[in-house]
Amino acid sequence: MAAHTPAIKQIASGLRFPEGPVAMPDGSVILVEIERRSLSRVTPDGKVRVIATLGGGPNGAAMGPDGKIYVTNNGGLKFVERPGKLFPVAQADDYLTGSIQIVDPETGKFETLYDRCDGQRLRGPNDLVFDGAGGFWFTDLGKTRERDMDRGTVYYAKADGSMIREAIFPLDRPNGIGLSPDEQTLYVVETPTARCWAFNVSAPGQIESANGPYRGEKGTVITGLGGYQMFDSLAVDGEGHVCVATLITGAVSDIWPDGSRVDQYTLPDMMVTNVCFGGKDLRTAYATLSMGGALVSFEWPRPGLPLRYLNR
Repeated sequence: MAAHTPAIKQIASGLRFPEGPVAMPDGSVILVEIERRSLSRVTPDGKVRVIATLGGGPNGAAMGPDGKIYVTNNGGLKFVERPGKLFPVAQADDYLTGSIQIVDPETGKFETLYDRCDGQRLRGPNDLVFDGAGGFWFTDLGKTRERDMDRGTVYYAKADGSMIREAIFPLDRPNGIGLSPDEQTLYVVETPTARCWAFNVSAPGQIESANGPYRGEKGTVITGLGGYQMFDSLAVDGEGHVCVATLITGAVSDIWPDGSRVDQYTLPDMMVTNVCFGGKDLRTAYATLSMGGALVSFEWPRPGLPLRYLNR
């Protein structure tokens, strides 16, 4: 594994556990602040403006086909704060349910699109990615309590609110999710195992099962990290590399599409939680450093993958 220490630019500080960055064409970055329970916009000069206070725990964000921001809301987390460090420890005391929300980025008006599937409440929606059919895949990591935790799920849903279905169950706290450039492969990473799964997409919202050897697993593991490291959210770049925010190590892991090689770009925070691409030719990587509350940027070795409904 090759390790790199890129030159970084700090864009904003003082954020309250940022996640879910979306690099906008105007140079701003829309992101969530989980502890502040908000969707916020960071301008290139580092100013932060709250777009909407959403309640619960807004966790991931993506631009949808209607120009609205779709937010995966985990329902809320309990945080511990120490000097210069903020980190989640468990389910919030006022937790009710997880949900998918839609936010107008100009007015801040928002609504709940989904909070259940087939009568089962969403537990802790985490990350999402849109496809070319107007639907989106999202992970439900579940919730962690003092003595137990939920099993994780991947769902597929339509942006117009007409359909949601369970696509993959169970997974061990699935977190980051992304599509290959041809949208034929769905990548999902698990947080505690630091495994990256690949699933064959046979049609929009449909997984072609790999019939795995243990319990008929639908996908295959293309890589896993050793030691004490955990995966968080991810982005896919223009060459199909899976770029995963990596906890404890404090890095973005650069996984080759077939899993044959992993490089790491180390950043100055143990809780690097997400990454996205923007700027000229999508060569700028934006990363959320959540424990210290910063948004930083650095040059990525390849162009990022243009996203549906944002820059594609």
